[in-house]
Amino acid sequence: MNRLAIVKLSAMGDIIHAMVALQYIKKQYPNIIIDWFVEEAFSSVLQGNKDIDNIYTVNLKSIKKNKKAIFSQISLLRKYSKNNYDLVIDAQGLIKSAIVAKLLGKNIAGFSKDSIREKFASLFYNKQVDIAYDENTIDRNVRVLSNPLDFDITSENILNKKAFLSYSNEADVVNEVLSQEKKNIVFVVGSTWESRNYPKEKFANIANELKENCIVVWGNENERQKALYIEENSSYSKAMPKCNLNSLKALIAKSDLLIGNDTGPTHMAWGLNIPSITIFGPTPINRVYETPINKVVKSSSKVNHFKLNKNDFSICEIKEETIIQMSKNLLNG
Repeated sequence: MNRLAIVKLSAMGDIIHAMVALQYIKKQYPNIIIDWFVEEAFSSVLQGNKDIDNIYTVNLKSIKKNKKAIFSQISLLRKYSKNNYDLVIDAQGLIKSAIVAKLLGKNIAGFSKDSIREKFASLFYNKQVDIAYDENTIDRNVRVLSNPLDFDITSENILNKKAFLSYSNEADVVNEVLSQEKKNIVFVVGSTWESRNYPKEKFANIANELKENCIVVWGNENERQKALYIEENSSYSKAMPKCNLNSLKALIAKSDLLIGNDTGPTHMAWGLNIPSITIFGPTPINRVYETPINKVVKSSSKVNHFKLNKNDFSICEIKEETIIQMSKNLLNG
């Protein structure tokens, strides 16, 4: 095995959960060249990881706006196929990612048809990996990346991982918002669905109770308004100026705790070995690993892995006191 291509196009949290496998692949195959294929918007999540030799970006989302863009993307992938990959692993399990894998090489591995929602994708794979769709998300990512390479990555390996997200030359504002006197806590207030978001009012209450330096990060205008609300209603909070993913990684790496919804920036804390509390409502807690420093809080609602309920707003019922006490334990531990 000389050269491996990993196809994991999106999204941020899924990419982070798959990246943990890299350090063990390189340990098993020290001389292997690992190339990662990713949507351009998420490429900076991968940048700086010493176990990735090349990051190749695609822009499949451009096809939605311009159907002719498919020809340029196919041409790009055919060019990359000249790298002569010994193995291509589709760690996404979607029809579009399977097509990308097929354009990159002939020896392709991926999930079995009973392990993914888009079952047709499995027809593109020479080697299929079985793991239940409702199994832990990190375990699923690790299995599909290690099984085709004929070795196992155990839960113990994952719990004892080295931090694998990297940053460099972060924006000056990162250090400007950090406090030297108080503990630094990052709040992640947004996510892809509103029902996954813990109320801004409760974030403000948590900040007022903890009385530390709370930095609220955001990615769009709606989230910025929430950050400003928290800033206005808590003298211990400040809205972070807009920053790129590199600077976000730096901020989280330099913080003492992250509290956030089930979304990509929250999972960065796990990848950086930074204490965190992930707040779950309509999504399953087995998206993550709970560790001595990475905790989860889940609402009382039951979750169907195969049909998530976007109208489940039970996250709003989680009491601030639960998160406050957990935060104090992590900050003082």
